[in-house]
Amino acid sequence: DLELYAISTHLVSQAVCDNIDARHQSILPDYIWGDGDPEGVRQRAAEEMKKTAAAARRLGVKVVNGFTGSSIWHLLYSFPPVSDDLIDKGYQDFASRWIPILDEFKKQGVRYGLEVHPTEIAFDIASAERALEAVDHHPAFGFNYDPSHFGYQGVDYVEFIYRFSERIFHVHIKDAKWSDVPTEAGVFGGHIPFGDRRRFWDFASPGRGDTNFEEIIRALNRIQYDGPLSVEWEDPGMDREHGATEACEFVKDLDFKPAAQAFDDAFQKD
Repeated sequence: DLELYAISTHLVSQAVCDNIDARHQSILPDYIWGDGDPEGVRQRAAEEMKKTAAAARRLGVKVVNGFTGSSIWHLLYSFPPVSDDLIDKGYQDFASRWIPILDEFKKQGVRYGLEVHPTEIAFDIASAERALEAVDHHPAFGFNYDPSHFGYQGVDYVEFIYRFSERIFHVHIKDAKWSDVPTEAGVFGGHIPFGDRRRFWDFASPGRGDTNFEEIIRALNRIQYDGPLSVEWEDPGMDREHGATEACEFVKDLDFKPAAQAFDDAFQKD
């Protein structure tokens, strides 16, 4: 049987906190873009997110995944110097825009999983902790865990699971490959497209990159995650149909039930 575990709303949710510009028109429905006035776009996106929570409830779906956008992503590299106050205001903006949305999610009995990702308010462990604090650890706010966005940054993607064990609402099985030697384009990508051999990192079909999925599945089992393992596939050098078939088999082989008891329990005496 085909089952629906989550709804994705990455494109509209991106507009909730972003500094809106012409790029957003290509990813948003006309009724969200409207006249393109930045604040109007942000407000319409926020209202759409609230409606999405209600739609998820009617579908019987408990998790909606997506982005948040960020008003401070452009300040990531701190030059000209960026004050703490500017960053604080970014997280305050995130909280003021997202808490009303999250309240609606809570009302509908649905949770929101942010895919921690460059360009979002949370893109590593430190910023994810700060995002949680900004919304006062709202019960409807957690994470759509995707390891492909961490390894090439130098972020401990296994520790992320343990750090946010009660906030892992959904899991993407997506891989990335990064170089062990210097390359022409570094972590920031050099303004060259995915798939270019000059890149330091690129996405890969699950199991063909550098992500240690064995450690990931064991960590997920330890925190008693029992949700779906959802393949997200973006390998720029492989045929999609081949990749889909390969990825499906990879996940089936990867996934295993945790032990019901310790192996040496049989030796215990009453």
